[in-house]
Amino acid sequence: MATPLTTRARRPPGTLWRDVGMRDIESLLNSFLGPGETTWFEQANGPSFDLAETPEGFEVTMDVPGVKPEDIDIQLHGNMLTVNGHREEETEEKDKKFHRIERRTGTFSRSVTLPREVEEATVQANCDGGVLKIMLPKREEQRAKKIPVK
Repeated sequence: MATPLTTRARRPPGTLWRDVGMRDIESLLNSFLGPGETTWFEQANGPSFDLAETPEGFEVTMDVPGVKPEDIDIQLHGNMLTVNGHREEETEEKDKKFHRIERRTGTFSRSVTLPREVEEATVQANCDGGVLKIMLPKREEQRAKKIPVK
């Protein structure tokens, strides 16, 4: 007769780190990096993103499936952009038993240092189809100016 598999209580990602005091270790690892550099822990627990530069500014594209726009907080301090968010955990229904859980839930935070400071007053963000796009126009004095040759 087969022994039934036991189910364990579902734990949000990152709780082990809190449980064993690994935040201190993460802080130590971060101290070796420069501002805005991504640690392996941050990459593993936060959404993926791309940072692109155009003549007009910078564009950050971040995958945030299942995150509502009202659950996203974007902050800009100088040239440091930080995106915080929260994805709700799906609750188990009475007749539903999970056998595998891979989709991440809970809070996340990602930061990136932009190559230059941007025009804070005109930054725009849009979240559509699980993709967050942040447009950060360069300051006027940082944009390349075409100089005509006579």
